[in-house]
Amino acid sequence: MTNSRRNFIRHSATALAGTTLATAIPTESFAATGKKRVAPSDKLRFGVIGCKGMGWSDMNAHLKMPEVDCVALADVDQSVLDERAVSVSSQRGTKPQLFKDYRKMLEMKDLDAVIIGTPDHWHCLAFVDSLSSGRHVYVEKPISARIEECNVMLKAAKRYNNKMVQVGQWQRSGTHYAQAHEYLKSGKLGNIRLVKVWAYQGWMNPVPVLPDSAPPAGVDYDMWLGPAPKRPFNQNRFHFNFRWFWDYAGGLMTDWGVHEIDIALFFMGANAPKSIMASGGKLAYPDDASETPDTLQAVFEYDNFNMLWEHATGIDNGNYGETEGIAFIGNNGTMMVNRGGWRIIPETKRNEDGLRVNKIEALPNQGKGNTDYLQLHAQNFVEAIKKNDASILKCGIETGAVAAINAAMGNVAFRTGRKLYWDAANGNFKNDPGANEYLKAQYNNGWKLPSI
Repeated sequence: MTNSRRNFIRHSATALAGTTLATAIPTESFAATGKKRVAPSDKLRFGVIGCKGMGWSDMNAHLKMPEVDCVALADVDQSVLDERAVSVSSQRGTKPQLFKDYRKMLEMKDLDAVIIGTPDHWHCLAFVDSLSSGRHVYVEKPISARIEECNVMLKAAKRYNNKMVQVGQWQRSGTHYAQAHEYLKSGKLGNIRLVKVWAYQGWMNPVPVLPDSAPPAGVDYDMWLGPAPKRPFNQNRFHFNFRWFWDYAGGLMTDWGVHEIDIALFFMGANAPKSIMASGGKLAYPDDASETPDTLQAVFEYDNFNMLWEHATGIDNGNYGETEGIAFIGNNGTMMVNRGGWRIIPETKRNEDGLRVNKIEALPNQGKGNTDYLQLHAQNFVEAIKKNDASILKCGIETGAVAAINAAMGNVAFRTGRKLYWDAANGNFKNDPGANEYLKAQYNNGWKLPSI
């Protein structure tokens, strides 16, 4: 890295202050900076590992900043590489270097930061390799669907603590979530004893059963599998649908779940449950090709409150008429917050005349507005790099790990069919060797779990 860029990263621009959700620079001020010319020596040079879905959305958000360039793309699918290279060229006028194997990309000398948007089973390896090569990392959620990998990633971030790590739980950068959090802290809701968290996904249709086939031309399927078990190629398991197979991910619980569970636990100041139990299955589409449950309820017991997670595919009519959200249920009222806004639903009591009156003021929906929270999340990552200050990150690795580990526990409870009791001191389930087997990351095909 040149001295000019190093000085830019460490000293240029005023960083965001504080670590709460409320701190955010308006998108408008950021757009204004796009008119300014940034010297090439002062650019942050980004690479992307896994360019098909959220990896590309994340890169696009960063490319809205004039000080960010995309200089490299790594993906196992040549057609994806070619498509994204054209997009980068159209936005920046230069073509990025292309790699099938991300490890070759990490050999580049002039690369400052990496976005990891691979399927979940690749996050840990790519994360550790990127940090150890000296790069800042923006990693998609969940950081992993396996608790053992979450712990490895925490250790790696601690070892390479001079590098910034942002997890793609971008709701943490949402200003209306910050407003809802401030209301909850006011105590007006009274004692909160139950938090409901849900994702009802009506758009999700059955995954049709398809025969195994040869991988598409230009796809390095062995590299795509990586540490996952060796299996014949099947289109159902490739690209987006990998989420619904245990080899690679954890279904809706670790997909939508980490976003919503993160907000629930942050607002409540909780980290680890005392117990977990879950029930559900493939009740909507019992004969489709997916493995993970399409219908699931999980109950997490924390100190002084319970959290109920629910998900369902094929229907939209979730709690409070919302397809997704978090409800904090207190003695005086309920606060419901989701991506569209937040509102207060009061409980009632009888007055001296025996009439029912609200315990607290009802608040209609406090809308989100037009702010792009993913953009703010990307902006926050860049500001942390420039300031060399991990304390201002909206969603650092510890935050990402809390959400991922809790979600993974819900899946373990479902897969074992037992009520599980968490031993926080030892980081495993009490007196349940079978459940503890699900904590482990099973690496195959010659790949090894990183040793930190």
